[in-house]
Amino acid sequence: MSITEHQITIRPIKQSDNKELSNIIKNTLREFGADRPGTVAHDPTTDTLFELFRQQGSVYYVAEKDNKLVGGGGIFPTPGLPRHTCELVKMYLIKEARGLGLGRQLIQQSIDFAKEAGYEYVYLETMPELKKALATYAKFGFKYLDAPLGNTGHFGCELWMKLKL
Repeated sequence: MSITEHQITIRPIKQSDNKELSNIIKNTLREFGADRPGTVAHDPTTDTLFELFRQQGSVYYVAEKDNKLVGGGGIFPTPGLPRHTCELVKMYLIKEARGLGLGRQLIQQSIDFAKEAGYEYVYLETMPELKKALATYAKFGFKYLDAPLGNTGHFGCELWMKLKL
């Protein structure tokens, strides 16, 4: 099915999304065998994303398919990142929402926000288990780094990428 055969909505996060988004993130990491310590699966802020993304310079978009929350992703000014750099964070979709172009839409909307907010670079941390996501990031022009940036606390992420806007 194509994305046009579904009612798709991408909107800013609401407080009522917290619990469902937390479950989507944790279940997705579990599905890929990547729910280890040092990932967002064990990050306490994953349970309170609405509150986290009230910080200036951040945004979190949720995706709904046929009025059902199916995932999200956003931009965050992670502490310790180089000047004019933000992080693409918590980009997860449930299985039934993958392959519809929603991930690309969420990434593009996040990148557009980063540009409008004055960022010059977008950084991300990920894991080798998330192969399709890695390919998508590469299509957007993200390049691999040799070491992590900033103070994310996500020592379980083994891959780091950066995009010049």
